[in-house]
Amino acid sequence: MFSKLPMYQREGKAAYKPGMGSMLNLDTYLGRPHKSFKSVHVAGTNGKGSTSHMIASVLQSAGYKVGLYTSPHLLDFRERIKINGELIGKKDVIKFITQHQNYFQLKRTSFFEMTVGMAFSYFKSAKVDYAVIEVGLGGRLDGTNVITPVLSVITNIGLDHIEFLGTSRPQIAIEKAGIIKPSIPVVIGEKDEETQFIFDKIAKLNSAPLYFAESLHMEWETDLNGGYQVKNLQTALTALNHLSDKKIDNKSIKQGFKNVISNTGIQGRWQFISEKPKILLDIGHNKEGISLIVEQLQNLTFNNLHIVLGFVKGKNVNELISLFPEKATIYLSTPKIQRGYPLEILKADLKDSKRKINYFDTVVESFQYANSKVYKNDLVLVCGSTFVVAEILSFLKDEKL
Repeated sequence: MFSKLPMYQREGKAAYKPGMGSMLNLDTYLGRPHKSFKSVHVAGTNGKGSTSHMIASVLQSAGYKVGLYTSPHLLDFRERIKINGELIGKKDVIKFITQHQNYFQLKRTSFFEMTVGMAFSYFKSAKVDYAVIEVGLGGRLDGTNVITPVLSVITNIGLDHIEFLGTSRPQIAIEKAGIIKPSIPVVIGEKDEETQFIFDKIAKLNSAPLYFAESLHMEWETDLNGGYQVKNLQTALTALNHLSDKKIDNKSIKQGFKNVISNTGIQGRWQFISEKPKILLDIGHNKEGISLIVEQLQNLTFNNLHIVLGFVKGKNVNELISLFPEKATIYLSTPKIQRGYPLEILKADLKDSKRKINYFDTVVESFQYANSKVYKNDLVLVCGSTFVVAEILSFLKDEKL
């Protein structure tokens, strides 16, 4: 049944279902399962996935049973729904779909609504103590926004998904601030003059205590590589300090941050899969995300830089490619999804680019060709889209079989 549903992850606008009515009806039909556990709601343009995993890891290290809902997935749909790092069972997925199939077909439930409902129902049946819930798109009208969390978190605001959320950062901030609930504390990851007044105003209207992570200066180590994770760590730590329950001890915080990967299974964030040559995967896909990647590259030692890239439709590819070092060799292709930026249009849009760009029909072909050109002291960077990273991870997994 899932295969027949439009999925925003792959199809974009065709799968987008605006408004909360359908999700609210589904939530009522399922018995409002999220009322059975405490939740932390995480939104933001960049870093919300890493921040969600960090918070979940610390809560897990503190002895809690923790549900984690994130999107999109890389290799397996079940990555979206985990408890203490373990994927939801295949039988649990089938059981949920089978049990509610008539309702889904009658109400034309979307893929995202169905998945959110599955996550909440699974967490209820497993009797989790906490669930960390990552927003799918925006916040105000996102399907996850049926919950009343014990804490809301907004990592940052950037220009992404402008066709849905608005063309300015204040407009996007309003959408993401839609997860702020009456009297529920909210943590903002980055203080920014252009958007701060939005959060101040909406938090005040909701009598919601407001905290900014940048005012906190504490150093903790995390196994998530990449200097940009410092901001996410500060956001996660601020969030943990403002959970309404008793304070989490420093030992659990230290263990949780140092074991995010082993506790949660997160992939695709500054992930090295080879050392000679260095092969680096990162799901950075917008201006802010790619800028952070390029900034972090300055801390690495390598001879030549080879960049395997692919984008989804709607991206300003000239702007994004201009962010990379001029001497880099770029290998560009289209991800195998309907939302993929078509190769012929890429070529036309980049016809005046001064960069060294090689074009390929598939992501795997571009990756293989890049690897045929590298020396042991070179670096291959794979980024630009979650789907590009997913295709490479899938290819490497199959190669090992």
